[in-house]
Amino acid sequence: MNTFSPRNLKQTNWSTIVMFVLGFWLSSSLVLDCLIVPSLFKTGMMSQVGFAGVGYVIFEAFNHIELLCGSVILAGCLAFGYQHYLDTKQTNWAIALGSILLIIAITYTYVLTPQMSGLGMSMNLFEPVQTMPKAMVVMHGGYWLLEVIKLVVAATLLRWCYRNSCNIV
Repeated sequence: MNTFSPRNLKQTNWSTIVMFVLGFWLSSSLVLDCLIVPSLFKTGMMSQVGFAGVGYVIFEAFNHIELLCGSVILAGCLAFGYQHYLDTKQTNWAIALGSILLIIAITYTYVLTPQMSGLGMSMNLFEPVQTMPKAMVVMHGGYWLLEVIKLVVAATLLRWCYRNSCNIV
């Protein structure tokens, strides 16, 4: 009878998983923020009547991918502590930074995207919204602030994982 023992099982390389997920998340965020959104703005699609609905579909799908990425990163940071991958102080910081990334994804998914889409919806079919509401301008500012925080936090975690996987001091 073959049984599995902990000695025979390979340990999951959480550093590689976290680096892959961080790289995927950062690159897809940069593509969305620096390529897709500006091209939609430049072509005039953001001023179209149905853009709020389309924007909601695009961003809601991406936000759910961000939730998955944030969850995997936080799980990896928790595994770092279990596997003694990082020192104790750095592990605590990694868990805090992973939590920040997940909180940002939750904020996008359940606060900013629904609110911004709701503000952009035209309630009167015959009188479309011509200007951006002031509340949406404030929410855009909050979105970009969270994007900068996400970029800094994710780059920090990526650097830590890379340094420790290459044994660079």
